[in-house]
This record gives sequence, C-alpha cells and structure tokens, in this order.
Amino acid sequence: MAAIRSKDTKPEMIVRRGLWKRGFRYRLNHRGLPGHPDLVLRKYRTCIFVNGCFWHGHHVTESQIDNGQLEIESSECCRVPHTNRAFWVAKIHRNKERDKVEQKQLAAMGWHCITVWECELKPARREETLESIAFTLNHIWLKDHGASDIPYRLHEEDSQMPMAAETRSE
Repeated sequence: MAAIRSKDTKPEMIVRRGLWKRGFRYRLNHRGLPGHPDLVLRKYRTCIFVNGCFWHGHHVTESQIDNGQLEIESSECCRVPHTNRAFWVAKIHRNKERDKVEQKQLAAMGWHCITVWECELKPARREETLESIAFTLNHIWLKDHGASDIPYRLHEEDSQMPMAAETRSE
C-alpha cells in the first residue's frame, strides 16, 4: 500500500484542471482543516474531496450478519478482494466512518463539502460532473452572499431614490 498515492491522483488532477479552466481558484490539501481536503475554495467556504471508489467504499452496502461480522457486497465500481477479506472490509468501513466524522466537523465549522467519486470522472460523465460542481459552487456563493432566486425589482419608493452616481436635485 506504500505505492498508493494520496496526492495528485488522476481523478484529482481531472477535477483541478476542470475547475481551473472554469475560473475557480483553490488551495491544495489544507492541513488546518479536518480530513485535509483535496481542494479548498475559501471564497466559497467549500471543501472538495476526490475519493477513490475502492478506498472510500462507493456503492457499497453494509449489513450486519448474524455473527456480528460486517459484510460488504461488491458493486460495479468497487470490488472487495477475496484474499484477506476481513481486513479490507474493516478498512473500508473505517474509511467511510472517518469520512462522515470529518464532514460533520467541517459542517460545524461552516464549510460546505462536495465529494467527487472516481467513477463520476470517467470520460462519459466527466463534463457533466465538472459542470455540476461549477453549478453547485456558484449556487453556494449566491446563497452565502444573500442573493435570492427572485430577480431584483425596484419598488416605487426605491425608484424615487437617486442612484449612487447621480446628484440629488432639490
């Protein structure tokens, strides 16, 4: 497992390039935040985690078996190895629990969290996923800065007030 990279992975680079191309600026692997998010966008108070499907148990269902052992069923993007299965099941379960705790801590600190899964960045879905992230970030910024979904309208009493650049005629 020493050969497994935690930074600059292919899925992370895809997200970074896609966001940079769309004009979003970010910091990498912020050590001061719980979970050391892959990307931190301070302007949007948002952390982005780019998770590998295997390591973080994407599309994995958990159920308790009669003997109390945790069973994880494989899916199309994540298969638990048959050798040393108990170790891998426990490891994936710990990773999922740690992810939940870290995201709750970030939410308590006022941060928004976005999780991007490796399977969502396959060529067939890549642009859709990146556009979805951009849309979500813009939506977060508008909500945090008091913009509403209703277009701005001048009320009658507001139309009597001069604009900032106009001089008041008395």
